[in-house]
Amino acid sequence: MTQPPPPIRLLLADDHPVVRAGLRAVLETEPGFTVVADVPTAEEAVRLAGRLEVDVVLMDLQFGGEMLGSQATAAITAREGAPHVLILTTYETDADILAAIEAGAAGYLLKDAPPEELAAAVRTAASGKSALAPAIALRLMDRMRDPSTALTRRETEILQLVADGLSNAQISKRLFLSQATVKSHLAHIYSKLGVDSRTSAVAAATAQGLIRR
Repeated sequence: MTQPPPPIRLLLADDHPVVRAGLRAVLETEPGFTVVADVPTAEEAVRLAGRLEVDVVLMDLQFGGEMLGSQATAAITAREGAPHVLILTTYETDADILAAIEAGAAGYLLKDAPPEELAAAVRTAASGKSALAPAIALRLMDRMRDPSTALTRRETEILQLVADGLSNAQISKRLFLSQATVKSHLAHIYSKLGVDSRTSAVAAATAQGLIRR
């Protein structure tokens, strides 16, 4: 008799208890899924991902603590034999998507995805393949079609910090860049977006879904 495949072991990381409970309820009804643990912080996700036998970590991007989901993803995936990380979030800006993919995420899904799409993405991520929500895949394809006008990962990062209210000096300190380099990046951003000020750049990028406001 053929033995059934071993269950896919899941770790859930989200700072909202209701979301974690809902995810657990949905995923535990799926055949072949086992939720090993759920945690409210990115730091705890990193710790448990290194201690427990886990195949896939479902990771939110924003937490109440200091560590972001993208940072936790990078910490988890840097380890040998690490579990795959599937981002599950409400954010679909270029800044968030690029940060997660650069950090090593195996997939990126939005929280409004139906249960069957979530289950399929988990199985795809567990197999080591890329699992992207259709909207996310479309955004990445749009970037590839016209790379000359697409903001780079660093440019979206800088513009997101501008939107968050940081000055050039603060951005320089945060990203370990010279202020001249920050100004150079901003000049490229203005040119690509067809604007001439920080305020206009933030407004244009927000309207295009490149950054969060």
